[in-house]
Amino acid sequence: MVKVTFDEMLEAGVHFGHLKRKWNPNMAPYIFMERNGIHIIDLYKTQAKLEEAAKAMKQIAKSGRRILFVSTKKQAKDIVAEMAKKVNMPYVTERWPGGMLTNFATIRKAVRKMAAIDKMMTTSSWKNLSKRERLQVTRERAKLEKNLGSIADMARIPAALFIVDINKEKIAVAEARKLNIPIFAMVDTNTDPNLVDFPIPANDDASKSIALIMNVVTSAVAEGLAERKMAREKSAAEKKAKEDAIAAAKEADLKAKSEVLKQAEEEADRAAEKEGKKTKVVKKVK
Repeated sequence: MVKVTFDEMLEAGVHFGHLKRKWNPNMAPYIFMERNGIHIIDLYKTQAKLEEAAKAMKQIAKSGRRILFVSTKKQAKDIVAEMAKKVNMPYVTERWPGGMLTNFATIRKAVRKMAAIDKMMTTSSWKNLSKRERLQVTRERAKLEKNLGSIADMARIPAALFIVDINKEKIAVAEARKLNIPIFAMVDTNTDPNLVDFPIPANDDASKSIALIMNVVTSAVAEGLAERKMAREKSAAEKKAKEDAIAAAKEADLKAKSEVLKQAEEEADRAAEKEGKKTKVVKKVK
């Protein structure tokens, strides 16, 4: 698992919080001090919380479940999208579709509609549409792709959410809490860490800080996926070895039975031959 040093976090500006007047009192346990009217985050606590969150995310990935990454803020969206893609996890970096979790069936309908449009484009019915109709369908497809393309392969509700800036993603937090979905999040000094299950106290505005935290958690997810793959390969190898052993045992058993049968036949032939000789001797004596 990737571990970040104190110096790396300092260099990325993870320790910079918001202005004192914007703070949330619930963040008090994670604040180290105040300097020039700005709160400074305790990086030792960040380190501990980040490690805890990474371990939990690794286990979720190892179990084969999905983690949805969420951040619609300008300086985070590209970082989140790129790193989530690397570990093949769904992400939302445009507008959060209201009811995405609480009304998941409707979202799936929209995704299926996108797939239906793609299918239609390959058939002759697409050519029969007028230029204006094709343009309308293409625009609708582009809109669906922009909002839902990144979650197209998410067939069920995710096992957890990772959020950058819970103040900006209030709807996502509310929906996840309603469904009791675990939330991992970067929490700055102006947020309420009690709203999430795994808070990571860190600067959620600086792109360097976001990239550093995202690198740690996505690396943990990648490790979990790699361990799952190894476990499945090991299980498959063990299953094959077991099947081969059973097949070999059956073959040996058949061979042994065949040998016994052969011996019995040979003994029967010898006995018959002996009986035949005995009959001849009796005839001669007579």
